[in-house]
Amino acid sequence: MNRQFMTIDNVPVEIKDEKNILELVRKAGIELPTLCFYSELSVYGACRMCMVENKYGGIEAACSTPPKAGMEIYTNTPRLRKYRKNILELLLANHCRDCTTCVKNTRCKLQELAKRFGIKDVRFENTSKTQEIDDSSVCIVRNPSKCILCGDCVRVCAEVQNIGVIDFVGRGSNMTVSTAFNEPIGESNCVGCGQCAAVCPTGAIVVRSTTDKLWEELSDKNTLVVVQIAPAVRVAISKELGQNDGENVIGKIVTALRKMGFDKVFDTSVGADLTVVEETNEFLRKHKNNEELPLFSSCCPAWVQYAENTYPDLMKNVSTCRSPMEMFASVIKEHYKDGDKKLVSVAIMPCSAKKYEASREEFKKDGVPSVDYVVTTQELINMIKESGITFSELEPEALDMPFGISSGAGVIFGVTGGVTEAVIRKVLSDQPIAVLRALAFDGVRGMEGAKEASIIVNDREIKFAIVSGLKNADDIIKKIKSGEVHYDFVEVMACPGGCVSGAGQPFVKAEGKTKRGIGLYQADKMNSINRTDDNPLMESLYSGILKDRVHDLLHVNYNTKQDQK
Repeated sequence: MNRQFMTIDNVPVEIKDEKNILELVRKAGIELPTLCFYSELSVYGACRMCMVENKYGGIEAACSTPPKAGMEIYTNTPRLRKYRKNILELLLANHCRDCTTCVKNTRCKLQELAKRFGIKDVRFENTSKTQEIDDSSVCIVRNPSKCILCGDCVRVCAEVQNIGVIDFVGRGSNMTVSTAFNEPIGESNCVGCGQCAAVCPTGAIVVRSTTDKLWEELSDKNTLVVVQIAPAVRVAISKELGQNDGENVIGKIVTALRKMGFDKVFDTSVGADLTVVEETNEFLRKHKNNEELPLFSSCCPAWVQYAENTYPDLMKNVSTCRSPMEMFASVIKEHYKDGDKKLVSVAIMPCSAKKYEASREEFKKDGVPSVDYVVTTQELINMIKESGITFSELEPEALDMPFGISSGAGVIFGVTGGVTEAVIRKVLSDQPIAVLRALAFDGVRGMEGAKEASIIVNDREIKFAIVSGLKNADDIIKKIKSGEVHYDFVEVMACPGGCVSGAGQPFVKAEGKTKRGIGLYQADKMNSINRTDDNPLMESLYSGILKDRVHDLLHVNYNTKQDQK
């Protein structure tokens, strides 16, 4: 087989399966600047920051040019440096410059590149008009004055999530990114997944924060603040706080929360264990009676809202189970309802859509929500920093009782395939856990956007589909409706890779998401309880708080169409 090479800055680099010059340049250890390139999205080529110069003096975009044998390019010539500085100056000229108070300060790609290329002054006058901030959504906030028209949000909304509620409007200098007819994002079909905020390189779209009010609750001595931590948070908080990326730091999170004033600290994996019990029982009943199959999972609020908006007829197939967050919140409020202090329930989540879920009427009792505050991983990081806590030096502490016990099956809910694997562990309860883990590697585990697996139960095959990213979910739904495929159980997560990639998490690319998933599987291995059925807390809950109230506290009928999103 003939090996092919191209020359990058006078160094031969072998061409393998790279789709464009940019990938090859990065493989060679050179970090070309980009503002609009994500390998998971289509190539747009808008920012022009990744231009390279060939040996003939021509320049071309590295992101959209395929590598060819014998090609010679240069990545850092005087001409290119001047070109990139001019682009950055022009972008900054029309950009809101409240960097010190911006949510994306120190994490803004435009700010990072301006510093990298030594932009100390902008020669051009800012002639752009200040545009109105759209804070109509409970999940995200849009500030058009900070938009650089990179198109990342437009592409992820259309290509990955199949929603397309935002797009380019206008032409030339009047071009903006907006919803149809410029309606508020909270009144559109946005499902609050926040993937637009995750890929936005500036502060044009950010996840909404409510921590200011939460600080007031924490300082109130007459308030009991109870918090639950979602599985995916423990492996995503690490890097920004001085730990290894993907490291499981649940013990340190517990310590930090107590230092900040939280009174009781629990793990949402308890709610995931409850979900395994209820969703598996619901599935097995429907499978036995051939009722409304496939059964779709209901853990992801963005997916539930997508189904409501796009496939309302499919809602009869969506599990009636509340999400783990809402199940556990119901149990928490029931347990502490007769206390002397005001009860505040907080959930630390990887997901912006959980903010919307907490606001739904279905999860309120007498107008009071089960979850009073949803705090994202990024908000928690900011709270820890604001508190002055040196996270890396904290000694890990245990969760509180009486809800301090959960299974590894609940922990892996945070990664795509985790719900399905947990269900399989319960369905095949007679099989050794080592056998089940081996089975999981055959179609269930992995960061692919669409997977399938099957098991045999009582001589009947049960087929599972696992999808993450709403475009993949839509593709599966169309195939099911056409009769092209049949599945008995379908797990859907709106964010690619599952909750580890939620918009509330610090943003990472594919490799980082994989590390987080590995971290959750390692946590499962280290847990002495690997199946929900082996968690003694389940028996205690079902014979206590949940006795005769299972449907009331753990299930939901999605019959309220929300105006607020």
